[in-house]
Amino acid sequence: MGKIVRVLVVDDSAIMRKLIVDILKEEPGIEVVGTAKDGREAIQKAKELRPDVITLDIEMPVMDGLTALRILRRELPHIKVIMFSSLTQEGAKATIEALSLGAYDFVPKPSTKSFLESVKKIKQELVPKIKSVVPLERIKPIFKPTAEPAKKVRPGNYKVLGIGVSTGGPQTLMQIIPKLPGNFPAPILIVQHMPPLFTKQLADRLNALSALTVKEAVEGEPVKERMVYIAPGDYHMVVKKYGASVRIHLHQGPPRNFCRPSVDELFDSLAEVYDGSTLALVLTGMGSDGRDGAKKIKEAGGTVLAQDAESCVVFGMPRAVIEAGLADEVVNLSQIPQRLRELFRC
Repeated sequence: MGKIVRVLVVDDSAIMRKLIVDILKEEPGIEVVGTAKDGREAIQKAKELRPDVITLDIEMPVMDGLTALRILRRELPHIKVIMFSSLTQEGAKATIEALSLGAYDFVPKPSTKSFLESVKKIKQELVPKIKSVVPLERIKPIFKPTAEPAKKVRPGNYKVLGIGVSTGGPQTLMQIIPKLPGNFPAPILIVQHMPPLFTKQLADRLNALSALTVKEAVEGEPVKERMVYIAPGDYHMVVKKYGASVRIHLHQGPPRNFCRPSVDELFDSLAEVYDGSTLALVLTGMGSDGRDGAKKIKEAGGTVLAQDAESCVVFGMPRAVIEAGLADEVVNLSQIPQRLRELFRC
């Protein structure tokens, strides 16, 4: 019998609280230990009940979710916080702020008026994220390196950097992209699993912090060095060659690995267009998106780096790449910016 994940549900709406509680009560391996209607009550109950996970609304009276999150991260840092955010520009902005403060993940509030559709959406989005908290604890020790891995990869004439990331992505990217120099000699293309609106807010946030220009990708734009392109939510991002130039193509083909945008979709196109001049980096996230694309990059003569277990929020996507024998080097998050500067000679 696996460990039970203990959850505290926080929302100022009694209807939403009941909906979340009823969904979670039906799930084996999850126990709802309490509810709270505002941030102040959430902190008090978190100290009393010591849950593993808190689902936290952003907009609440008395104390809002962001204020509560700051206090929880300071006083109870071991508790994973999953934010519930509204599908609005302001909601997306607040969510990116929450993720940069250390929220574990987020779930968009259902925008549909259908009750059954809302239940289905919350089940699909929230339950796997809650359950991912337990495997994380079991997986990490297996891969915890006893010493720093040998650096196998040598600097090369890489023409592009492709990055795939999911759960834990925003705070991870904020520790990488702003630390790269403004003269980074290759374009950077990122797939972060996120809905529309949220990818734009993430790009704006990273752009404000970075020497490089970071933007949400636009259909047909040329791929240039010193630029960082983030795939828009709900669109696959690939690159295509047009004569001497490489351009971005966005499409809404079927999801891959249940994801759109998909890391595999981007990596496949990088392998095709850039051959062996691709450096791929697979960061924290649930699932195995990126593994098949990493295989294509390797087959084309490119190089694949994976984030190590110790520094991942969720050791899923990098683990899939490492277990498949596709990682040329496994790197701790604290070392990634320096390694990229070394490998791209900048």
